[in-house]
Amino acid sequence: MKKQHIGFDLYIYEGIEELPSSERRLLERAISARKNAYAPYSNFQVGAAVLMENGEVVIGNNQENASYPSGLCAERVAVFQAGALYPGVAILAIAISAASKNYILDLPAGPCGNCRQSIMEYEIKQRSPISLLLQGQEGPVFKCTSIKDILPLAFGNSFLGDS
Repeated sequence: MKKQHIGFDLYIYEGIEELPSSERRLLERAISARKNAYAPYSNFQVGAAVLMENGEVVIGNNQENASYPSGLCAERVAVFQAGALYPGVAILAIAISAASKNYILDLPAGPCGNCRQSIMEYEIKQRSPISLLLQGQEGPVFKCTSIKDILPLAFGNSFLGDS
């Protein structure tokens, strides 16, 4: 049996002020987007800011619906909008900010499985990594250099014979 280890580097910053200025500005855009999230049912607001290779930033926030499956997460709102506005332009990074109206979220919340899979599709399509910055309402900022880091053994087009 061949034994291999799957792991990744996670960079942890004590707060947003420790980030390089470009990453801090991207996370600030995600925080701003989060504040406009429509989350009347969960009271859990998420904002996302996508940095494109052309320097543009596209934002999104979660949009809930009384029929829960009809809502959409912030990450997919931002990534799908980026794909629609700038087809063929690579996504460099995504900053995600999460907060609850019911308690102080002092740790980052990672993207849900559907969002991880959707971001992975873009990473595969553009053949370059998409880094992630994650933060709660306050506290540390987590950074990883690729969505593959938090979605190992991902399902992709290679399983469909389209590699």
